[in-house]
Amino acid sequence: MKDFIKMTLATLAGLFIFGIVSFFMMFAMIGALAAVGSTQPVMPREGVLKIDMSTIALAEQTQEADPMSILQGNGNTSVLGIYSAIKAISAAAEDPAIKFIYMRPDGASGGIAHLEEFRSALKKFRSSGKAIVSYTENPGNGGYYLASVSDKIYMTPHDGSLNMFSGLSSQLIFLKDALDWLGVNMQLIRHGKYKSAGEMYIRNSASKENMEQNEAMISSVWNSWAEEIAEARNITTEELNSILDNLELNFPEDFLEKGLVDELMTREQLQQKLADLFVTDKFENVKGISLQDYAMLKNTVNFKAANKVAVIYADGEIIDGNDKMQVAGDRFAKVIADVRNDKSVKAVVLRVNSPGGSVLASEKIKTELDLLRESVPVIASYGNYAASGGYWISACSDYIFSNATTLTGSIGVFSMIPDFSGTINGKLRVNITPVNSNRHADMYGGMRPLDKNEIAYMQASVEKIYNKFTGIVSEGREMSVPSVDAIAQGRVWAGAEAIRIGLVDQIGTIEDAIAYAAMSIEDVSSPADVQIVEYPKPLNTFEILLDSLTGEQSIAAGTPFEGLEKAIRNSKTSCSGKAYARMPYEIIIK
Repeated sequence: MKDFIKMTLATLAGLFIFGIVSFFMMFAMIGALAAVGSTQPVMPREGVLKIDMSTIALAEQTQEADPMSILQGNGNTSVLGIYSAIKAISAAAEDPAIKFIYMRPDGASGGIAHLEEFRSALKKFRSSGKAIVSYTENPGNGGYYLASVSDKIYMTPHDGSLNMFSGLSSQLIFLKDALDWLGVNMQLIRHGKYKSAGEMYIRNSASKENMEQNEAMISSVWNSWAEEIAEARNITTEELNSILDNLELNFPEDFLEKGLVDELMTREQLQQKLADLFVTDKFENVKGISLQDYAMLKNTVNFKAANKVAVIYADGEIIDGNDKMQVAGDRFAKVIADVRNDKSVKAVVLRVNSPGGSVLASEKIKTELDLLRESVPVIASYGNYAASGGYWISACSDYIFSNATTLTGSIGVFSMIPDFSGTINGKLRVNITPVNSNRHADMYGGMRPLDKNEIAYMQASVEKIYNKFTGIVSEGREMSVPSVDAIAQGRVWAGAEAIRIGLVDQIGTIEDAIAYAAMSIEDVSSPADVQIVEYPKPLNTFEILLDSLTGEQSIAAGTPFEGLEKAIRNSKTSCSGKAYARMPYEIIIK
């Protein structure tokens, strides 16, 4: 017995010591990884700004490296905030040490508006008189869109290159047949004939209205891109569309023949071309710095400035609670209150990159923003999305900037409750008998269909919230409620159309919005005269690691089922019976 006790105690002691050692090793690992990412880059006396889009993930805010990605061998991609990227490119235009930009556009991915803002910054760089040279091997939609801004586009002559530059496409997912097979009856209550956020659960194909808005939206986004590409390559949009429609870009020679690249050359030939442009005889003499490193050098804060412009990033789905990875109502209300209490903040840019979500959370955030507007101007800047709840919180801003490709509007409301009785009774042969204190106590239980009184009850709630939504837009945009209703109904608009119908004030980037906010401050003569402060602060390495260990990980990322997995996950929150103001989809360019 003594031996057993001794062995047990020894084992417990060993496990305790192992746990302590593992704990300190984990922190040591995190520290080491953080140290790797915090190495201060060195700027050459003269150099080239190198932009490799396969190593950059454009996002709302710059993020520290994900330790789990590094350990898995996927740590070559940096998450670079769009404003940091734009600032770096603007600084490079005025930096005599930067001679030109060399860009590898292949692999560019991300939100449509991020790519638009990034290209706009590159275009401004060119207007400074400095050149941009791009080299492509596997052109894609986003990559070629960026490359088209270049002075010269060179392409590999090898036939093995894969052309994925074919125009924009979106896919709508419908789950009704699968849910019918499972015996699940989705009960959707909504206002807005275009409010298709729950349509995927109750139909097996798109409604006429849904197809109408999707076709118009994709056409508007593509037309914005096609016009810029065609102008840059000195062809018409009709010619560009004809080339893509007739699959005339199969080989590198086709790109050259159609005027979409300037010359075919190998990497060795390109290196000599870059050396010539750098005015040196050897490529080894061409020094360079990556955009990520240059942004780190130039991402400085003007601490001497007495006046601050606060940039509040509403990035993600609007949800209830305090989640750090989304626009959580309670958390964001506190963030906005903190900004309001900082008397050195003289103007605010509300950067919205959200498809919407919870009505309750949207209301909490808007309430705090209304209080903030009583003391300082609030300028909205729209990223990839500013739809539904994202538009709800920002419609009353003093001025609204949008990108031409931003998806906005979606002024509508829906609620949804699943009925699993067909699954439980019909498929599993399980019988459930409710015991209620009141007649409708089990209406949210999901074990029976709603009756007509319950549907009318929920519809009344949806109608009231929709009327409140249109009233908010009416007040913020100085439009009549009938005028708002005519462009609402849950319809999603691209920014280029949103400015025409009065939902936004100006097409412009986050840089434009920050400059506008700075110049609204009394006694400020230049945007450089203010201090830019960001809220909320990006997650640090340790917080990212914790989120990687505890958050939901996608098992279908990078596969054709990725969208289906996301649709199913979204249904977990959308089927609660709460009212939602959310866009029905999100678009990523690949």
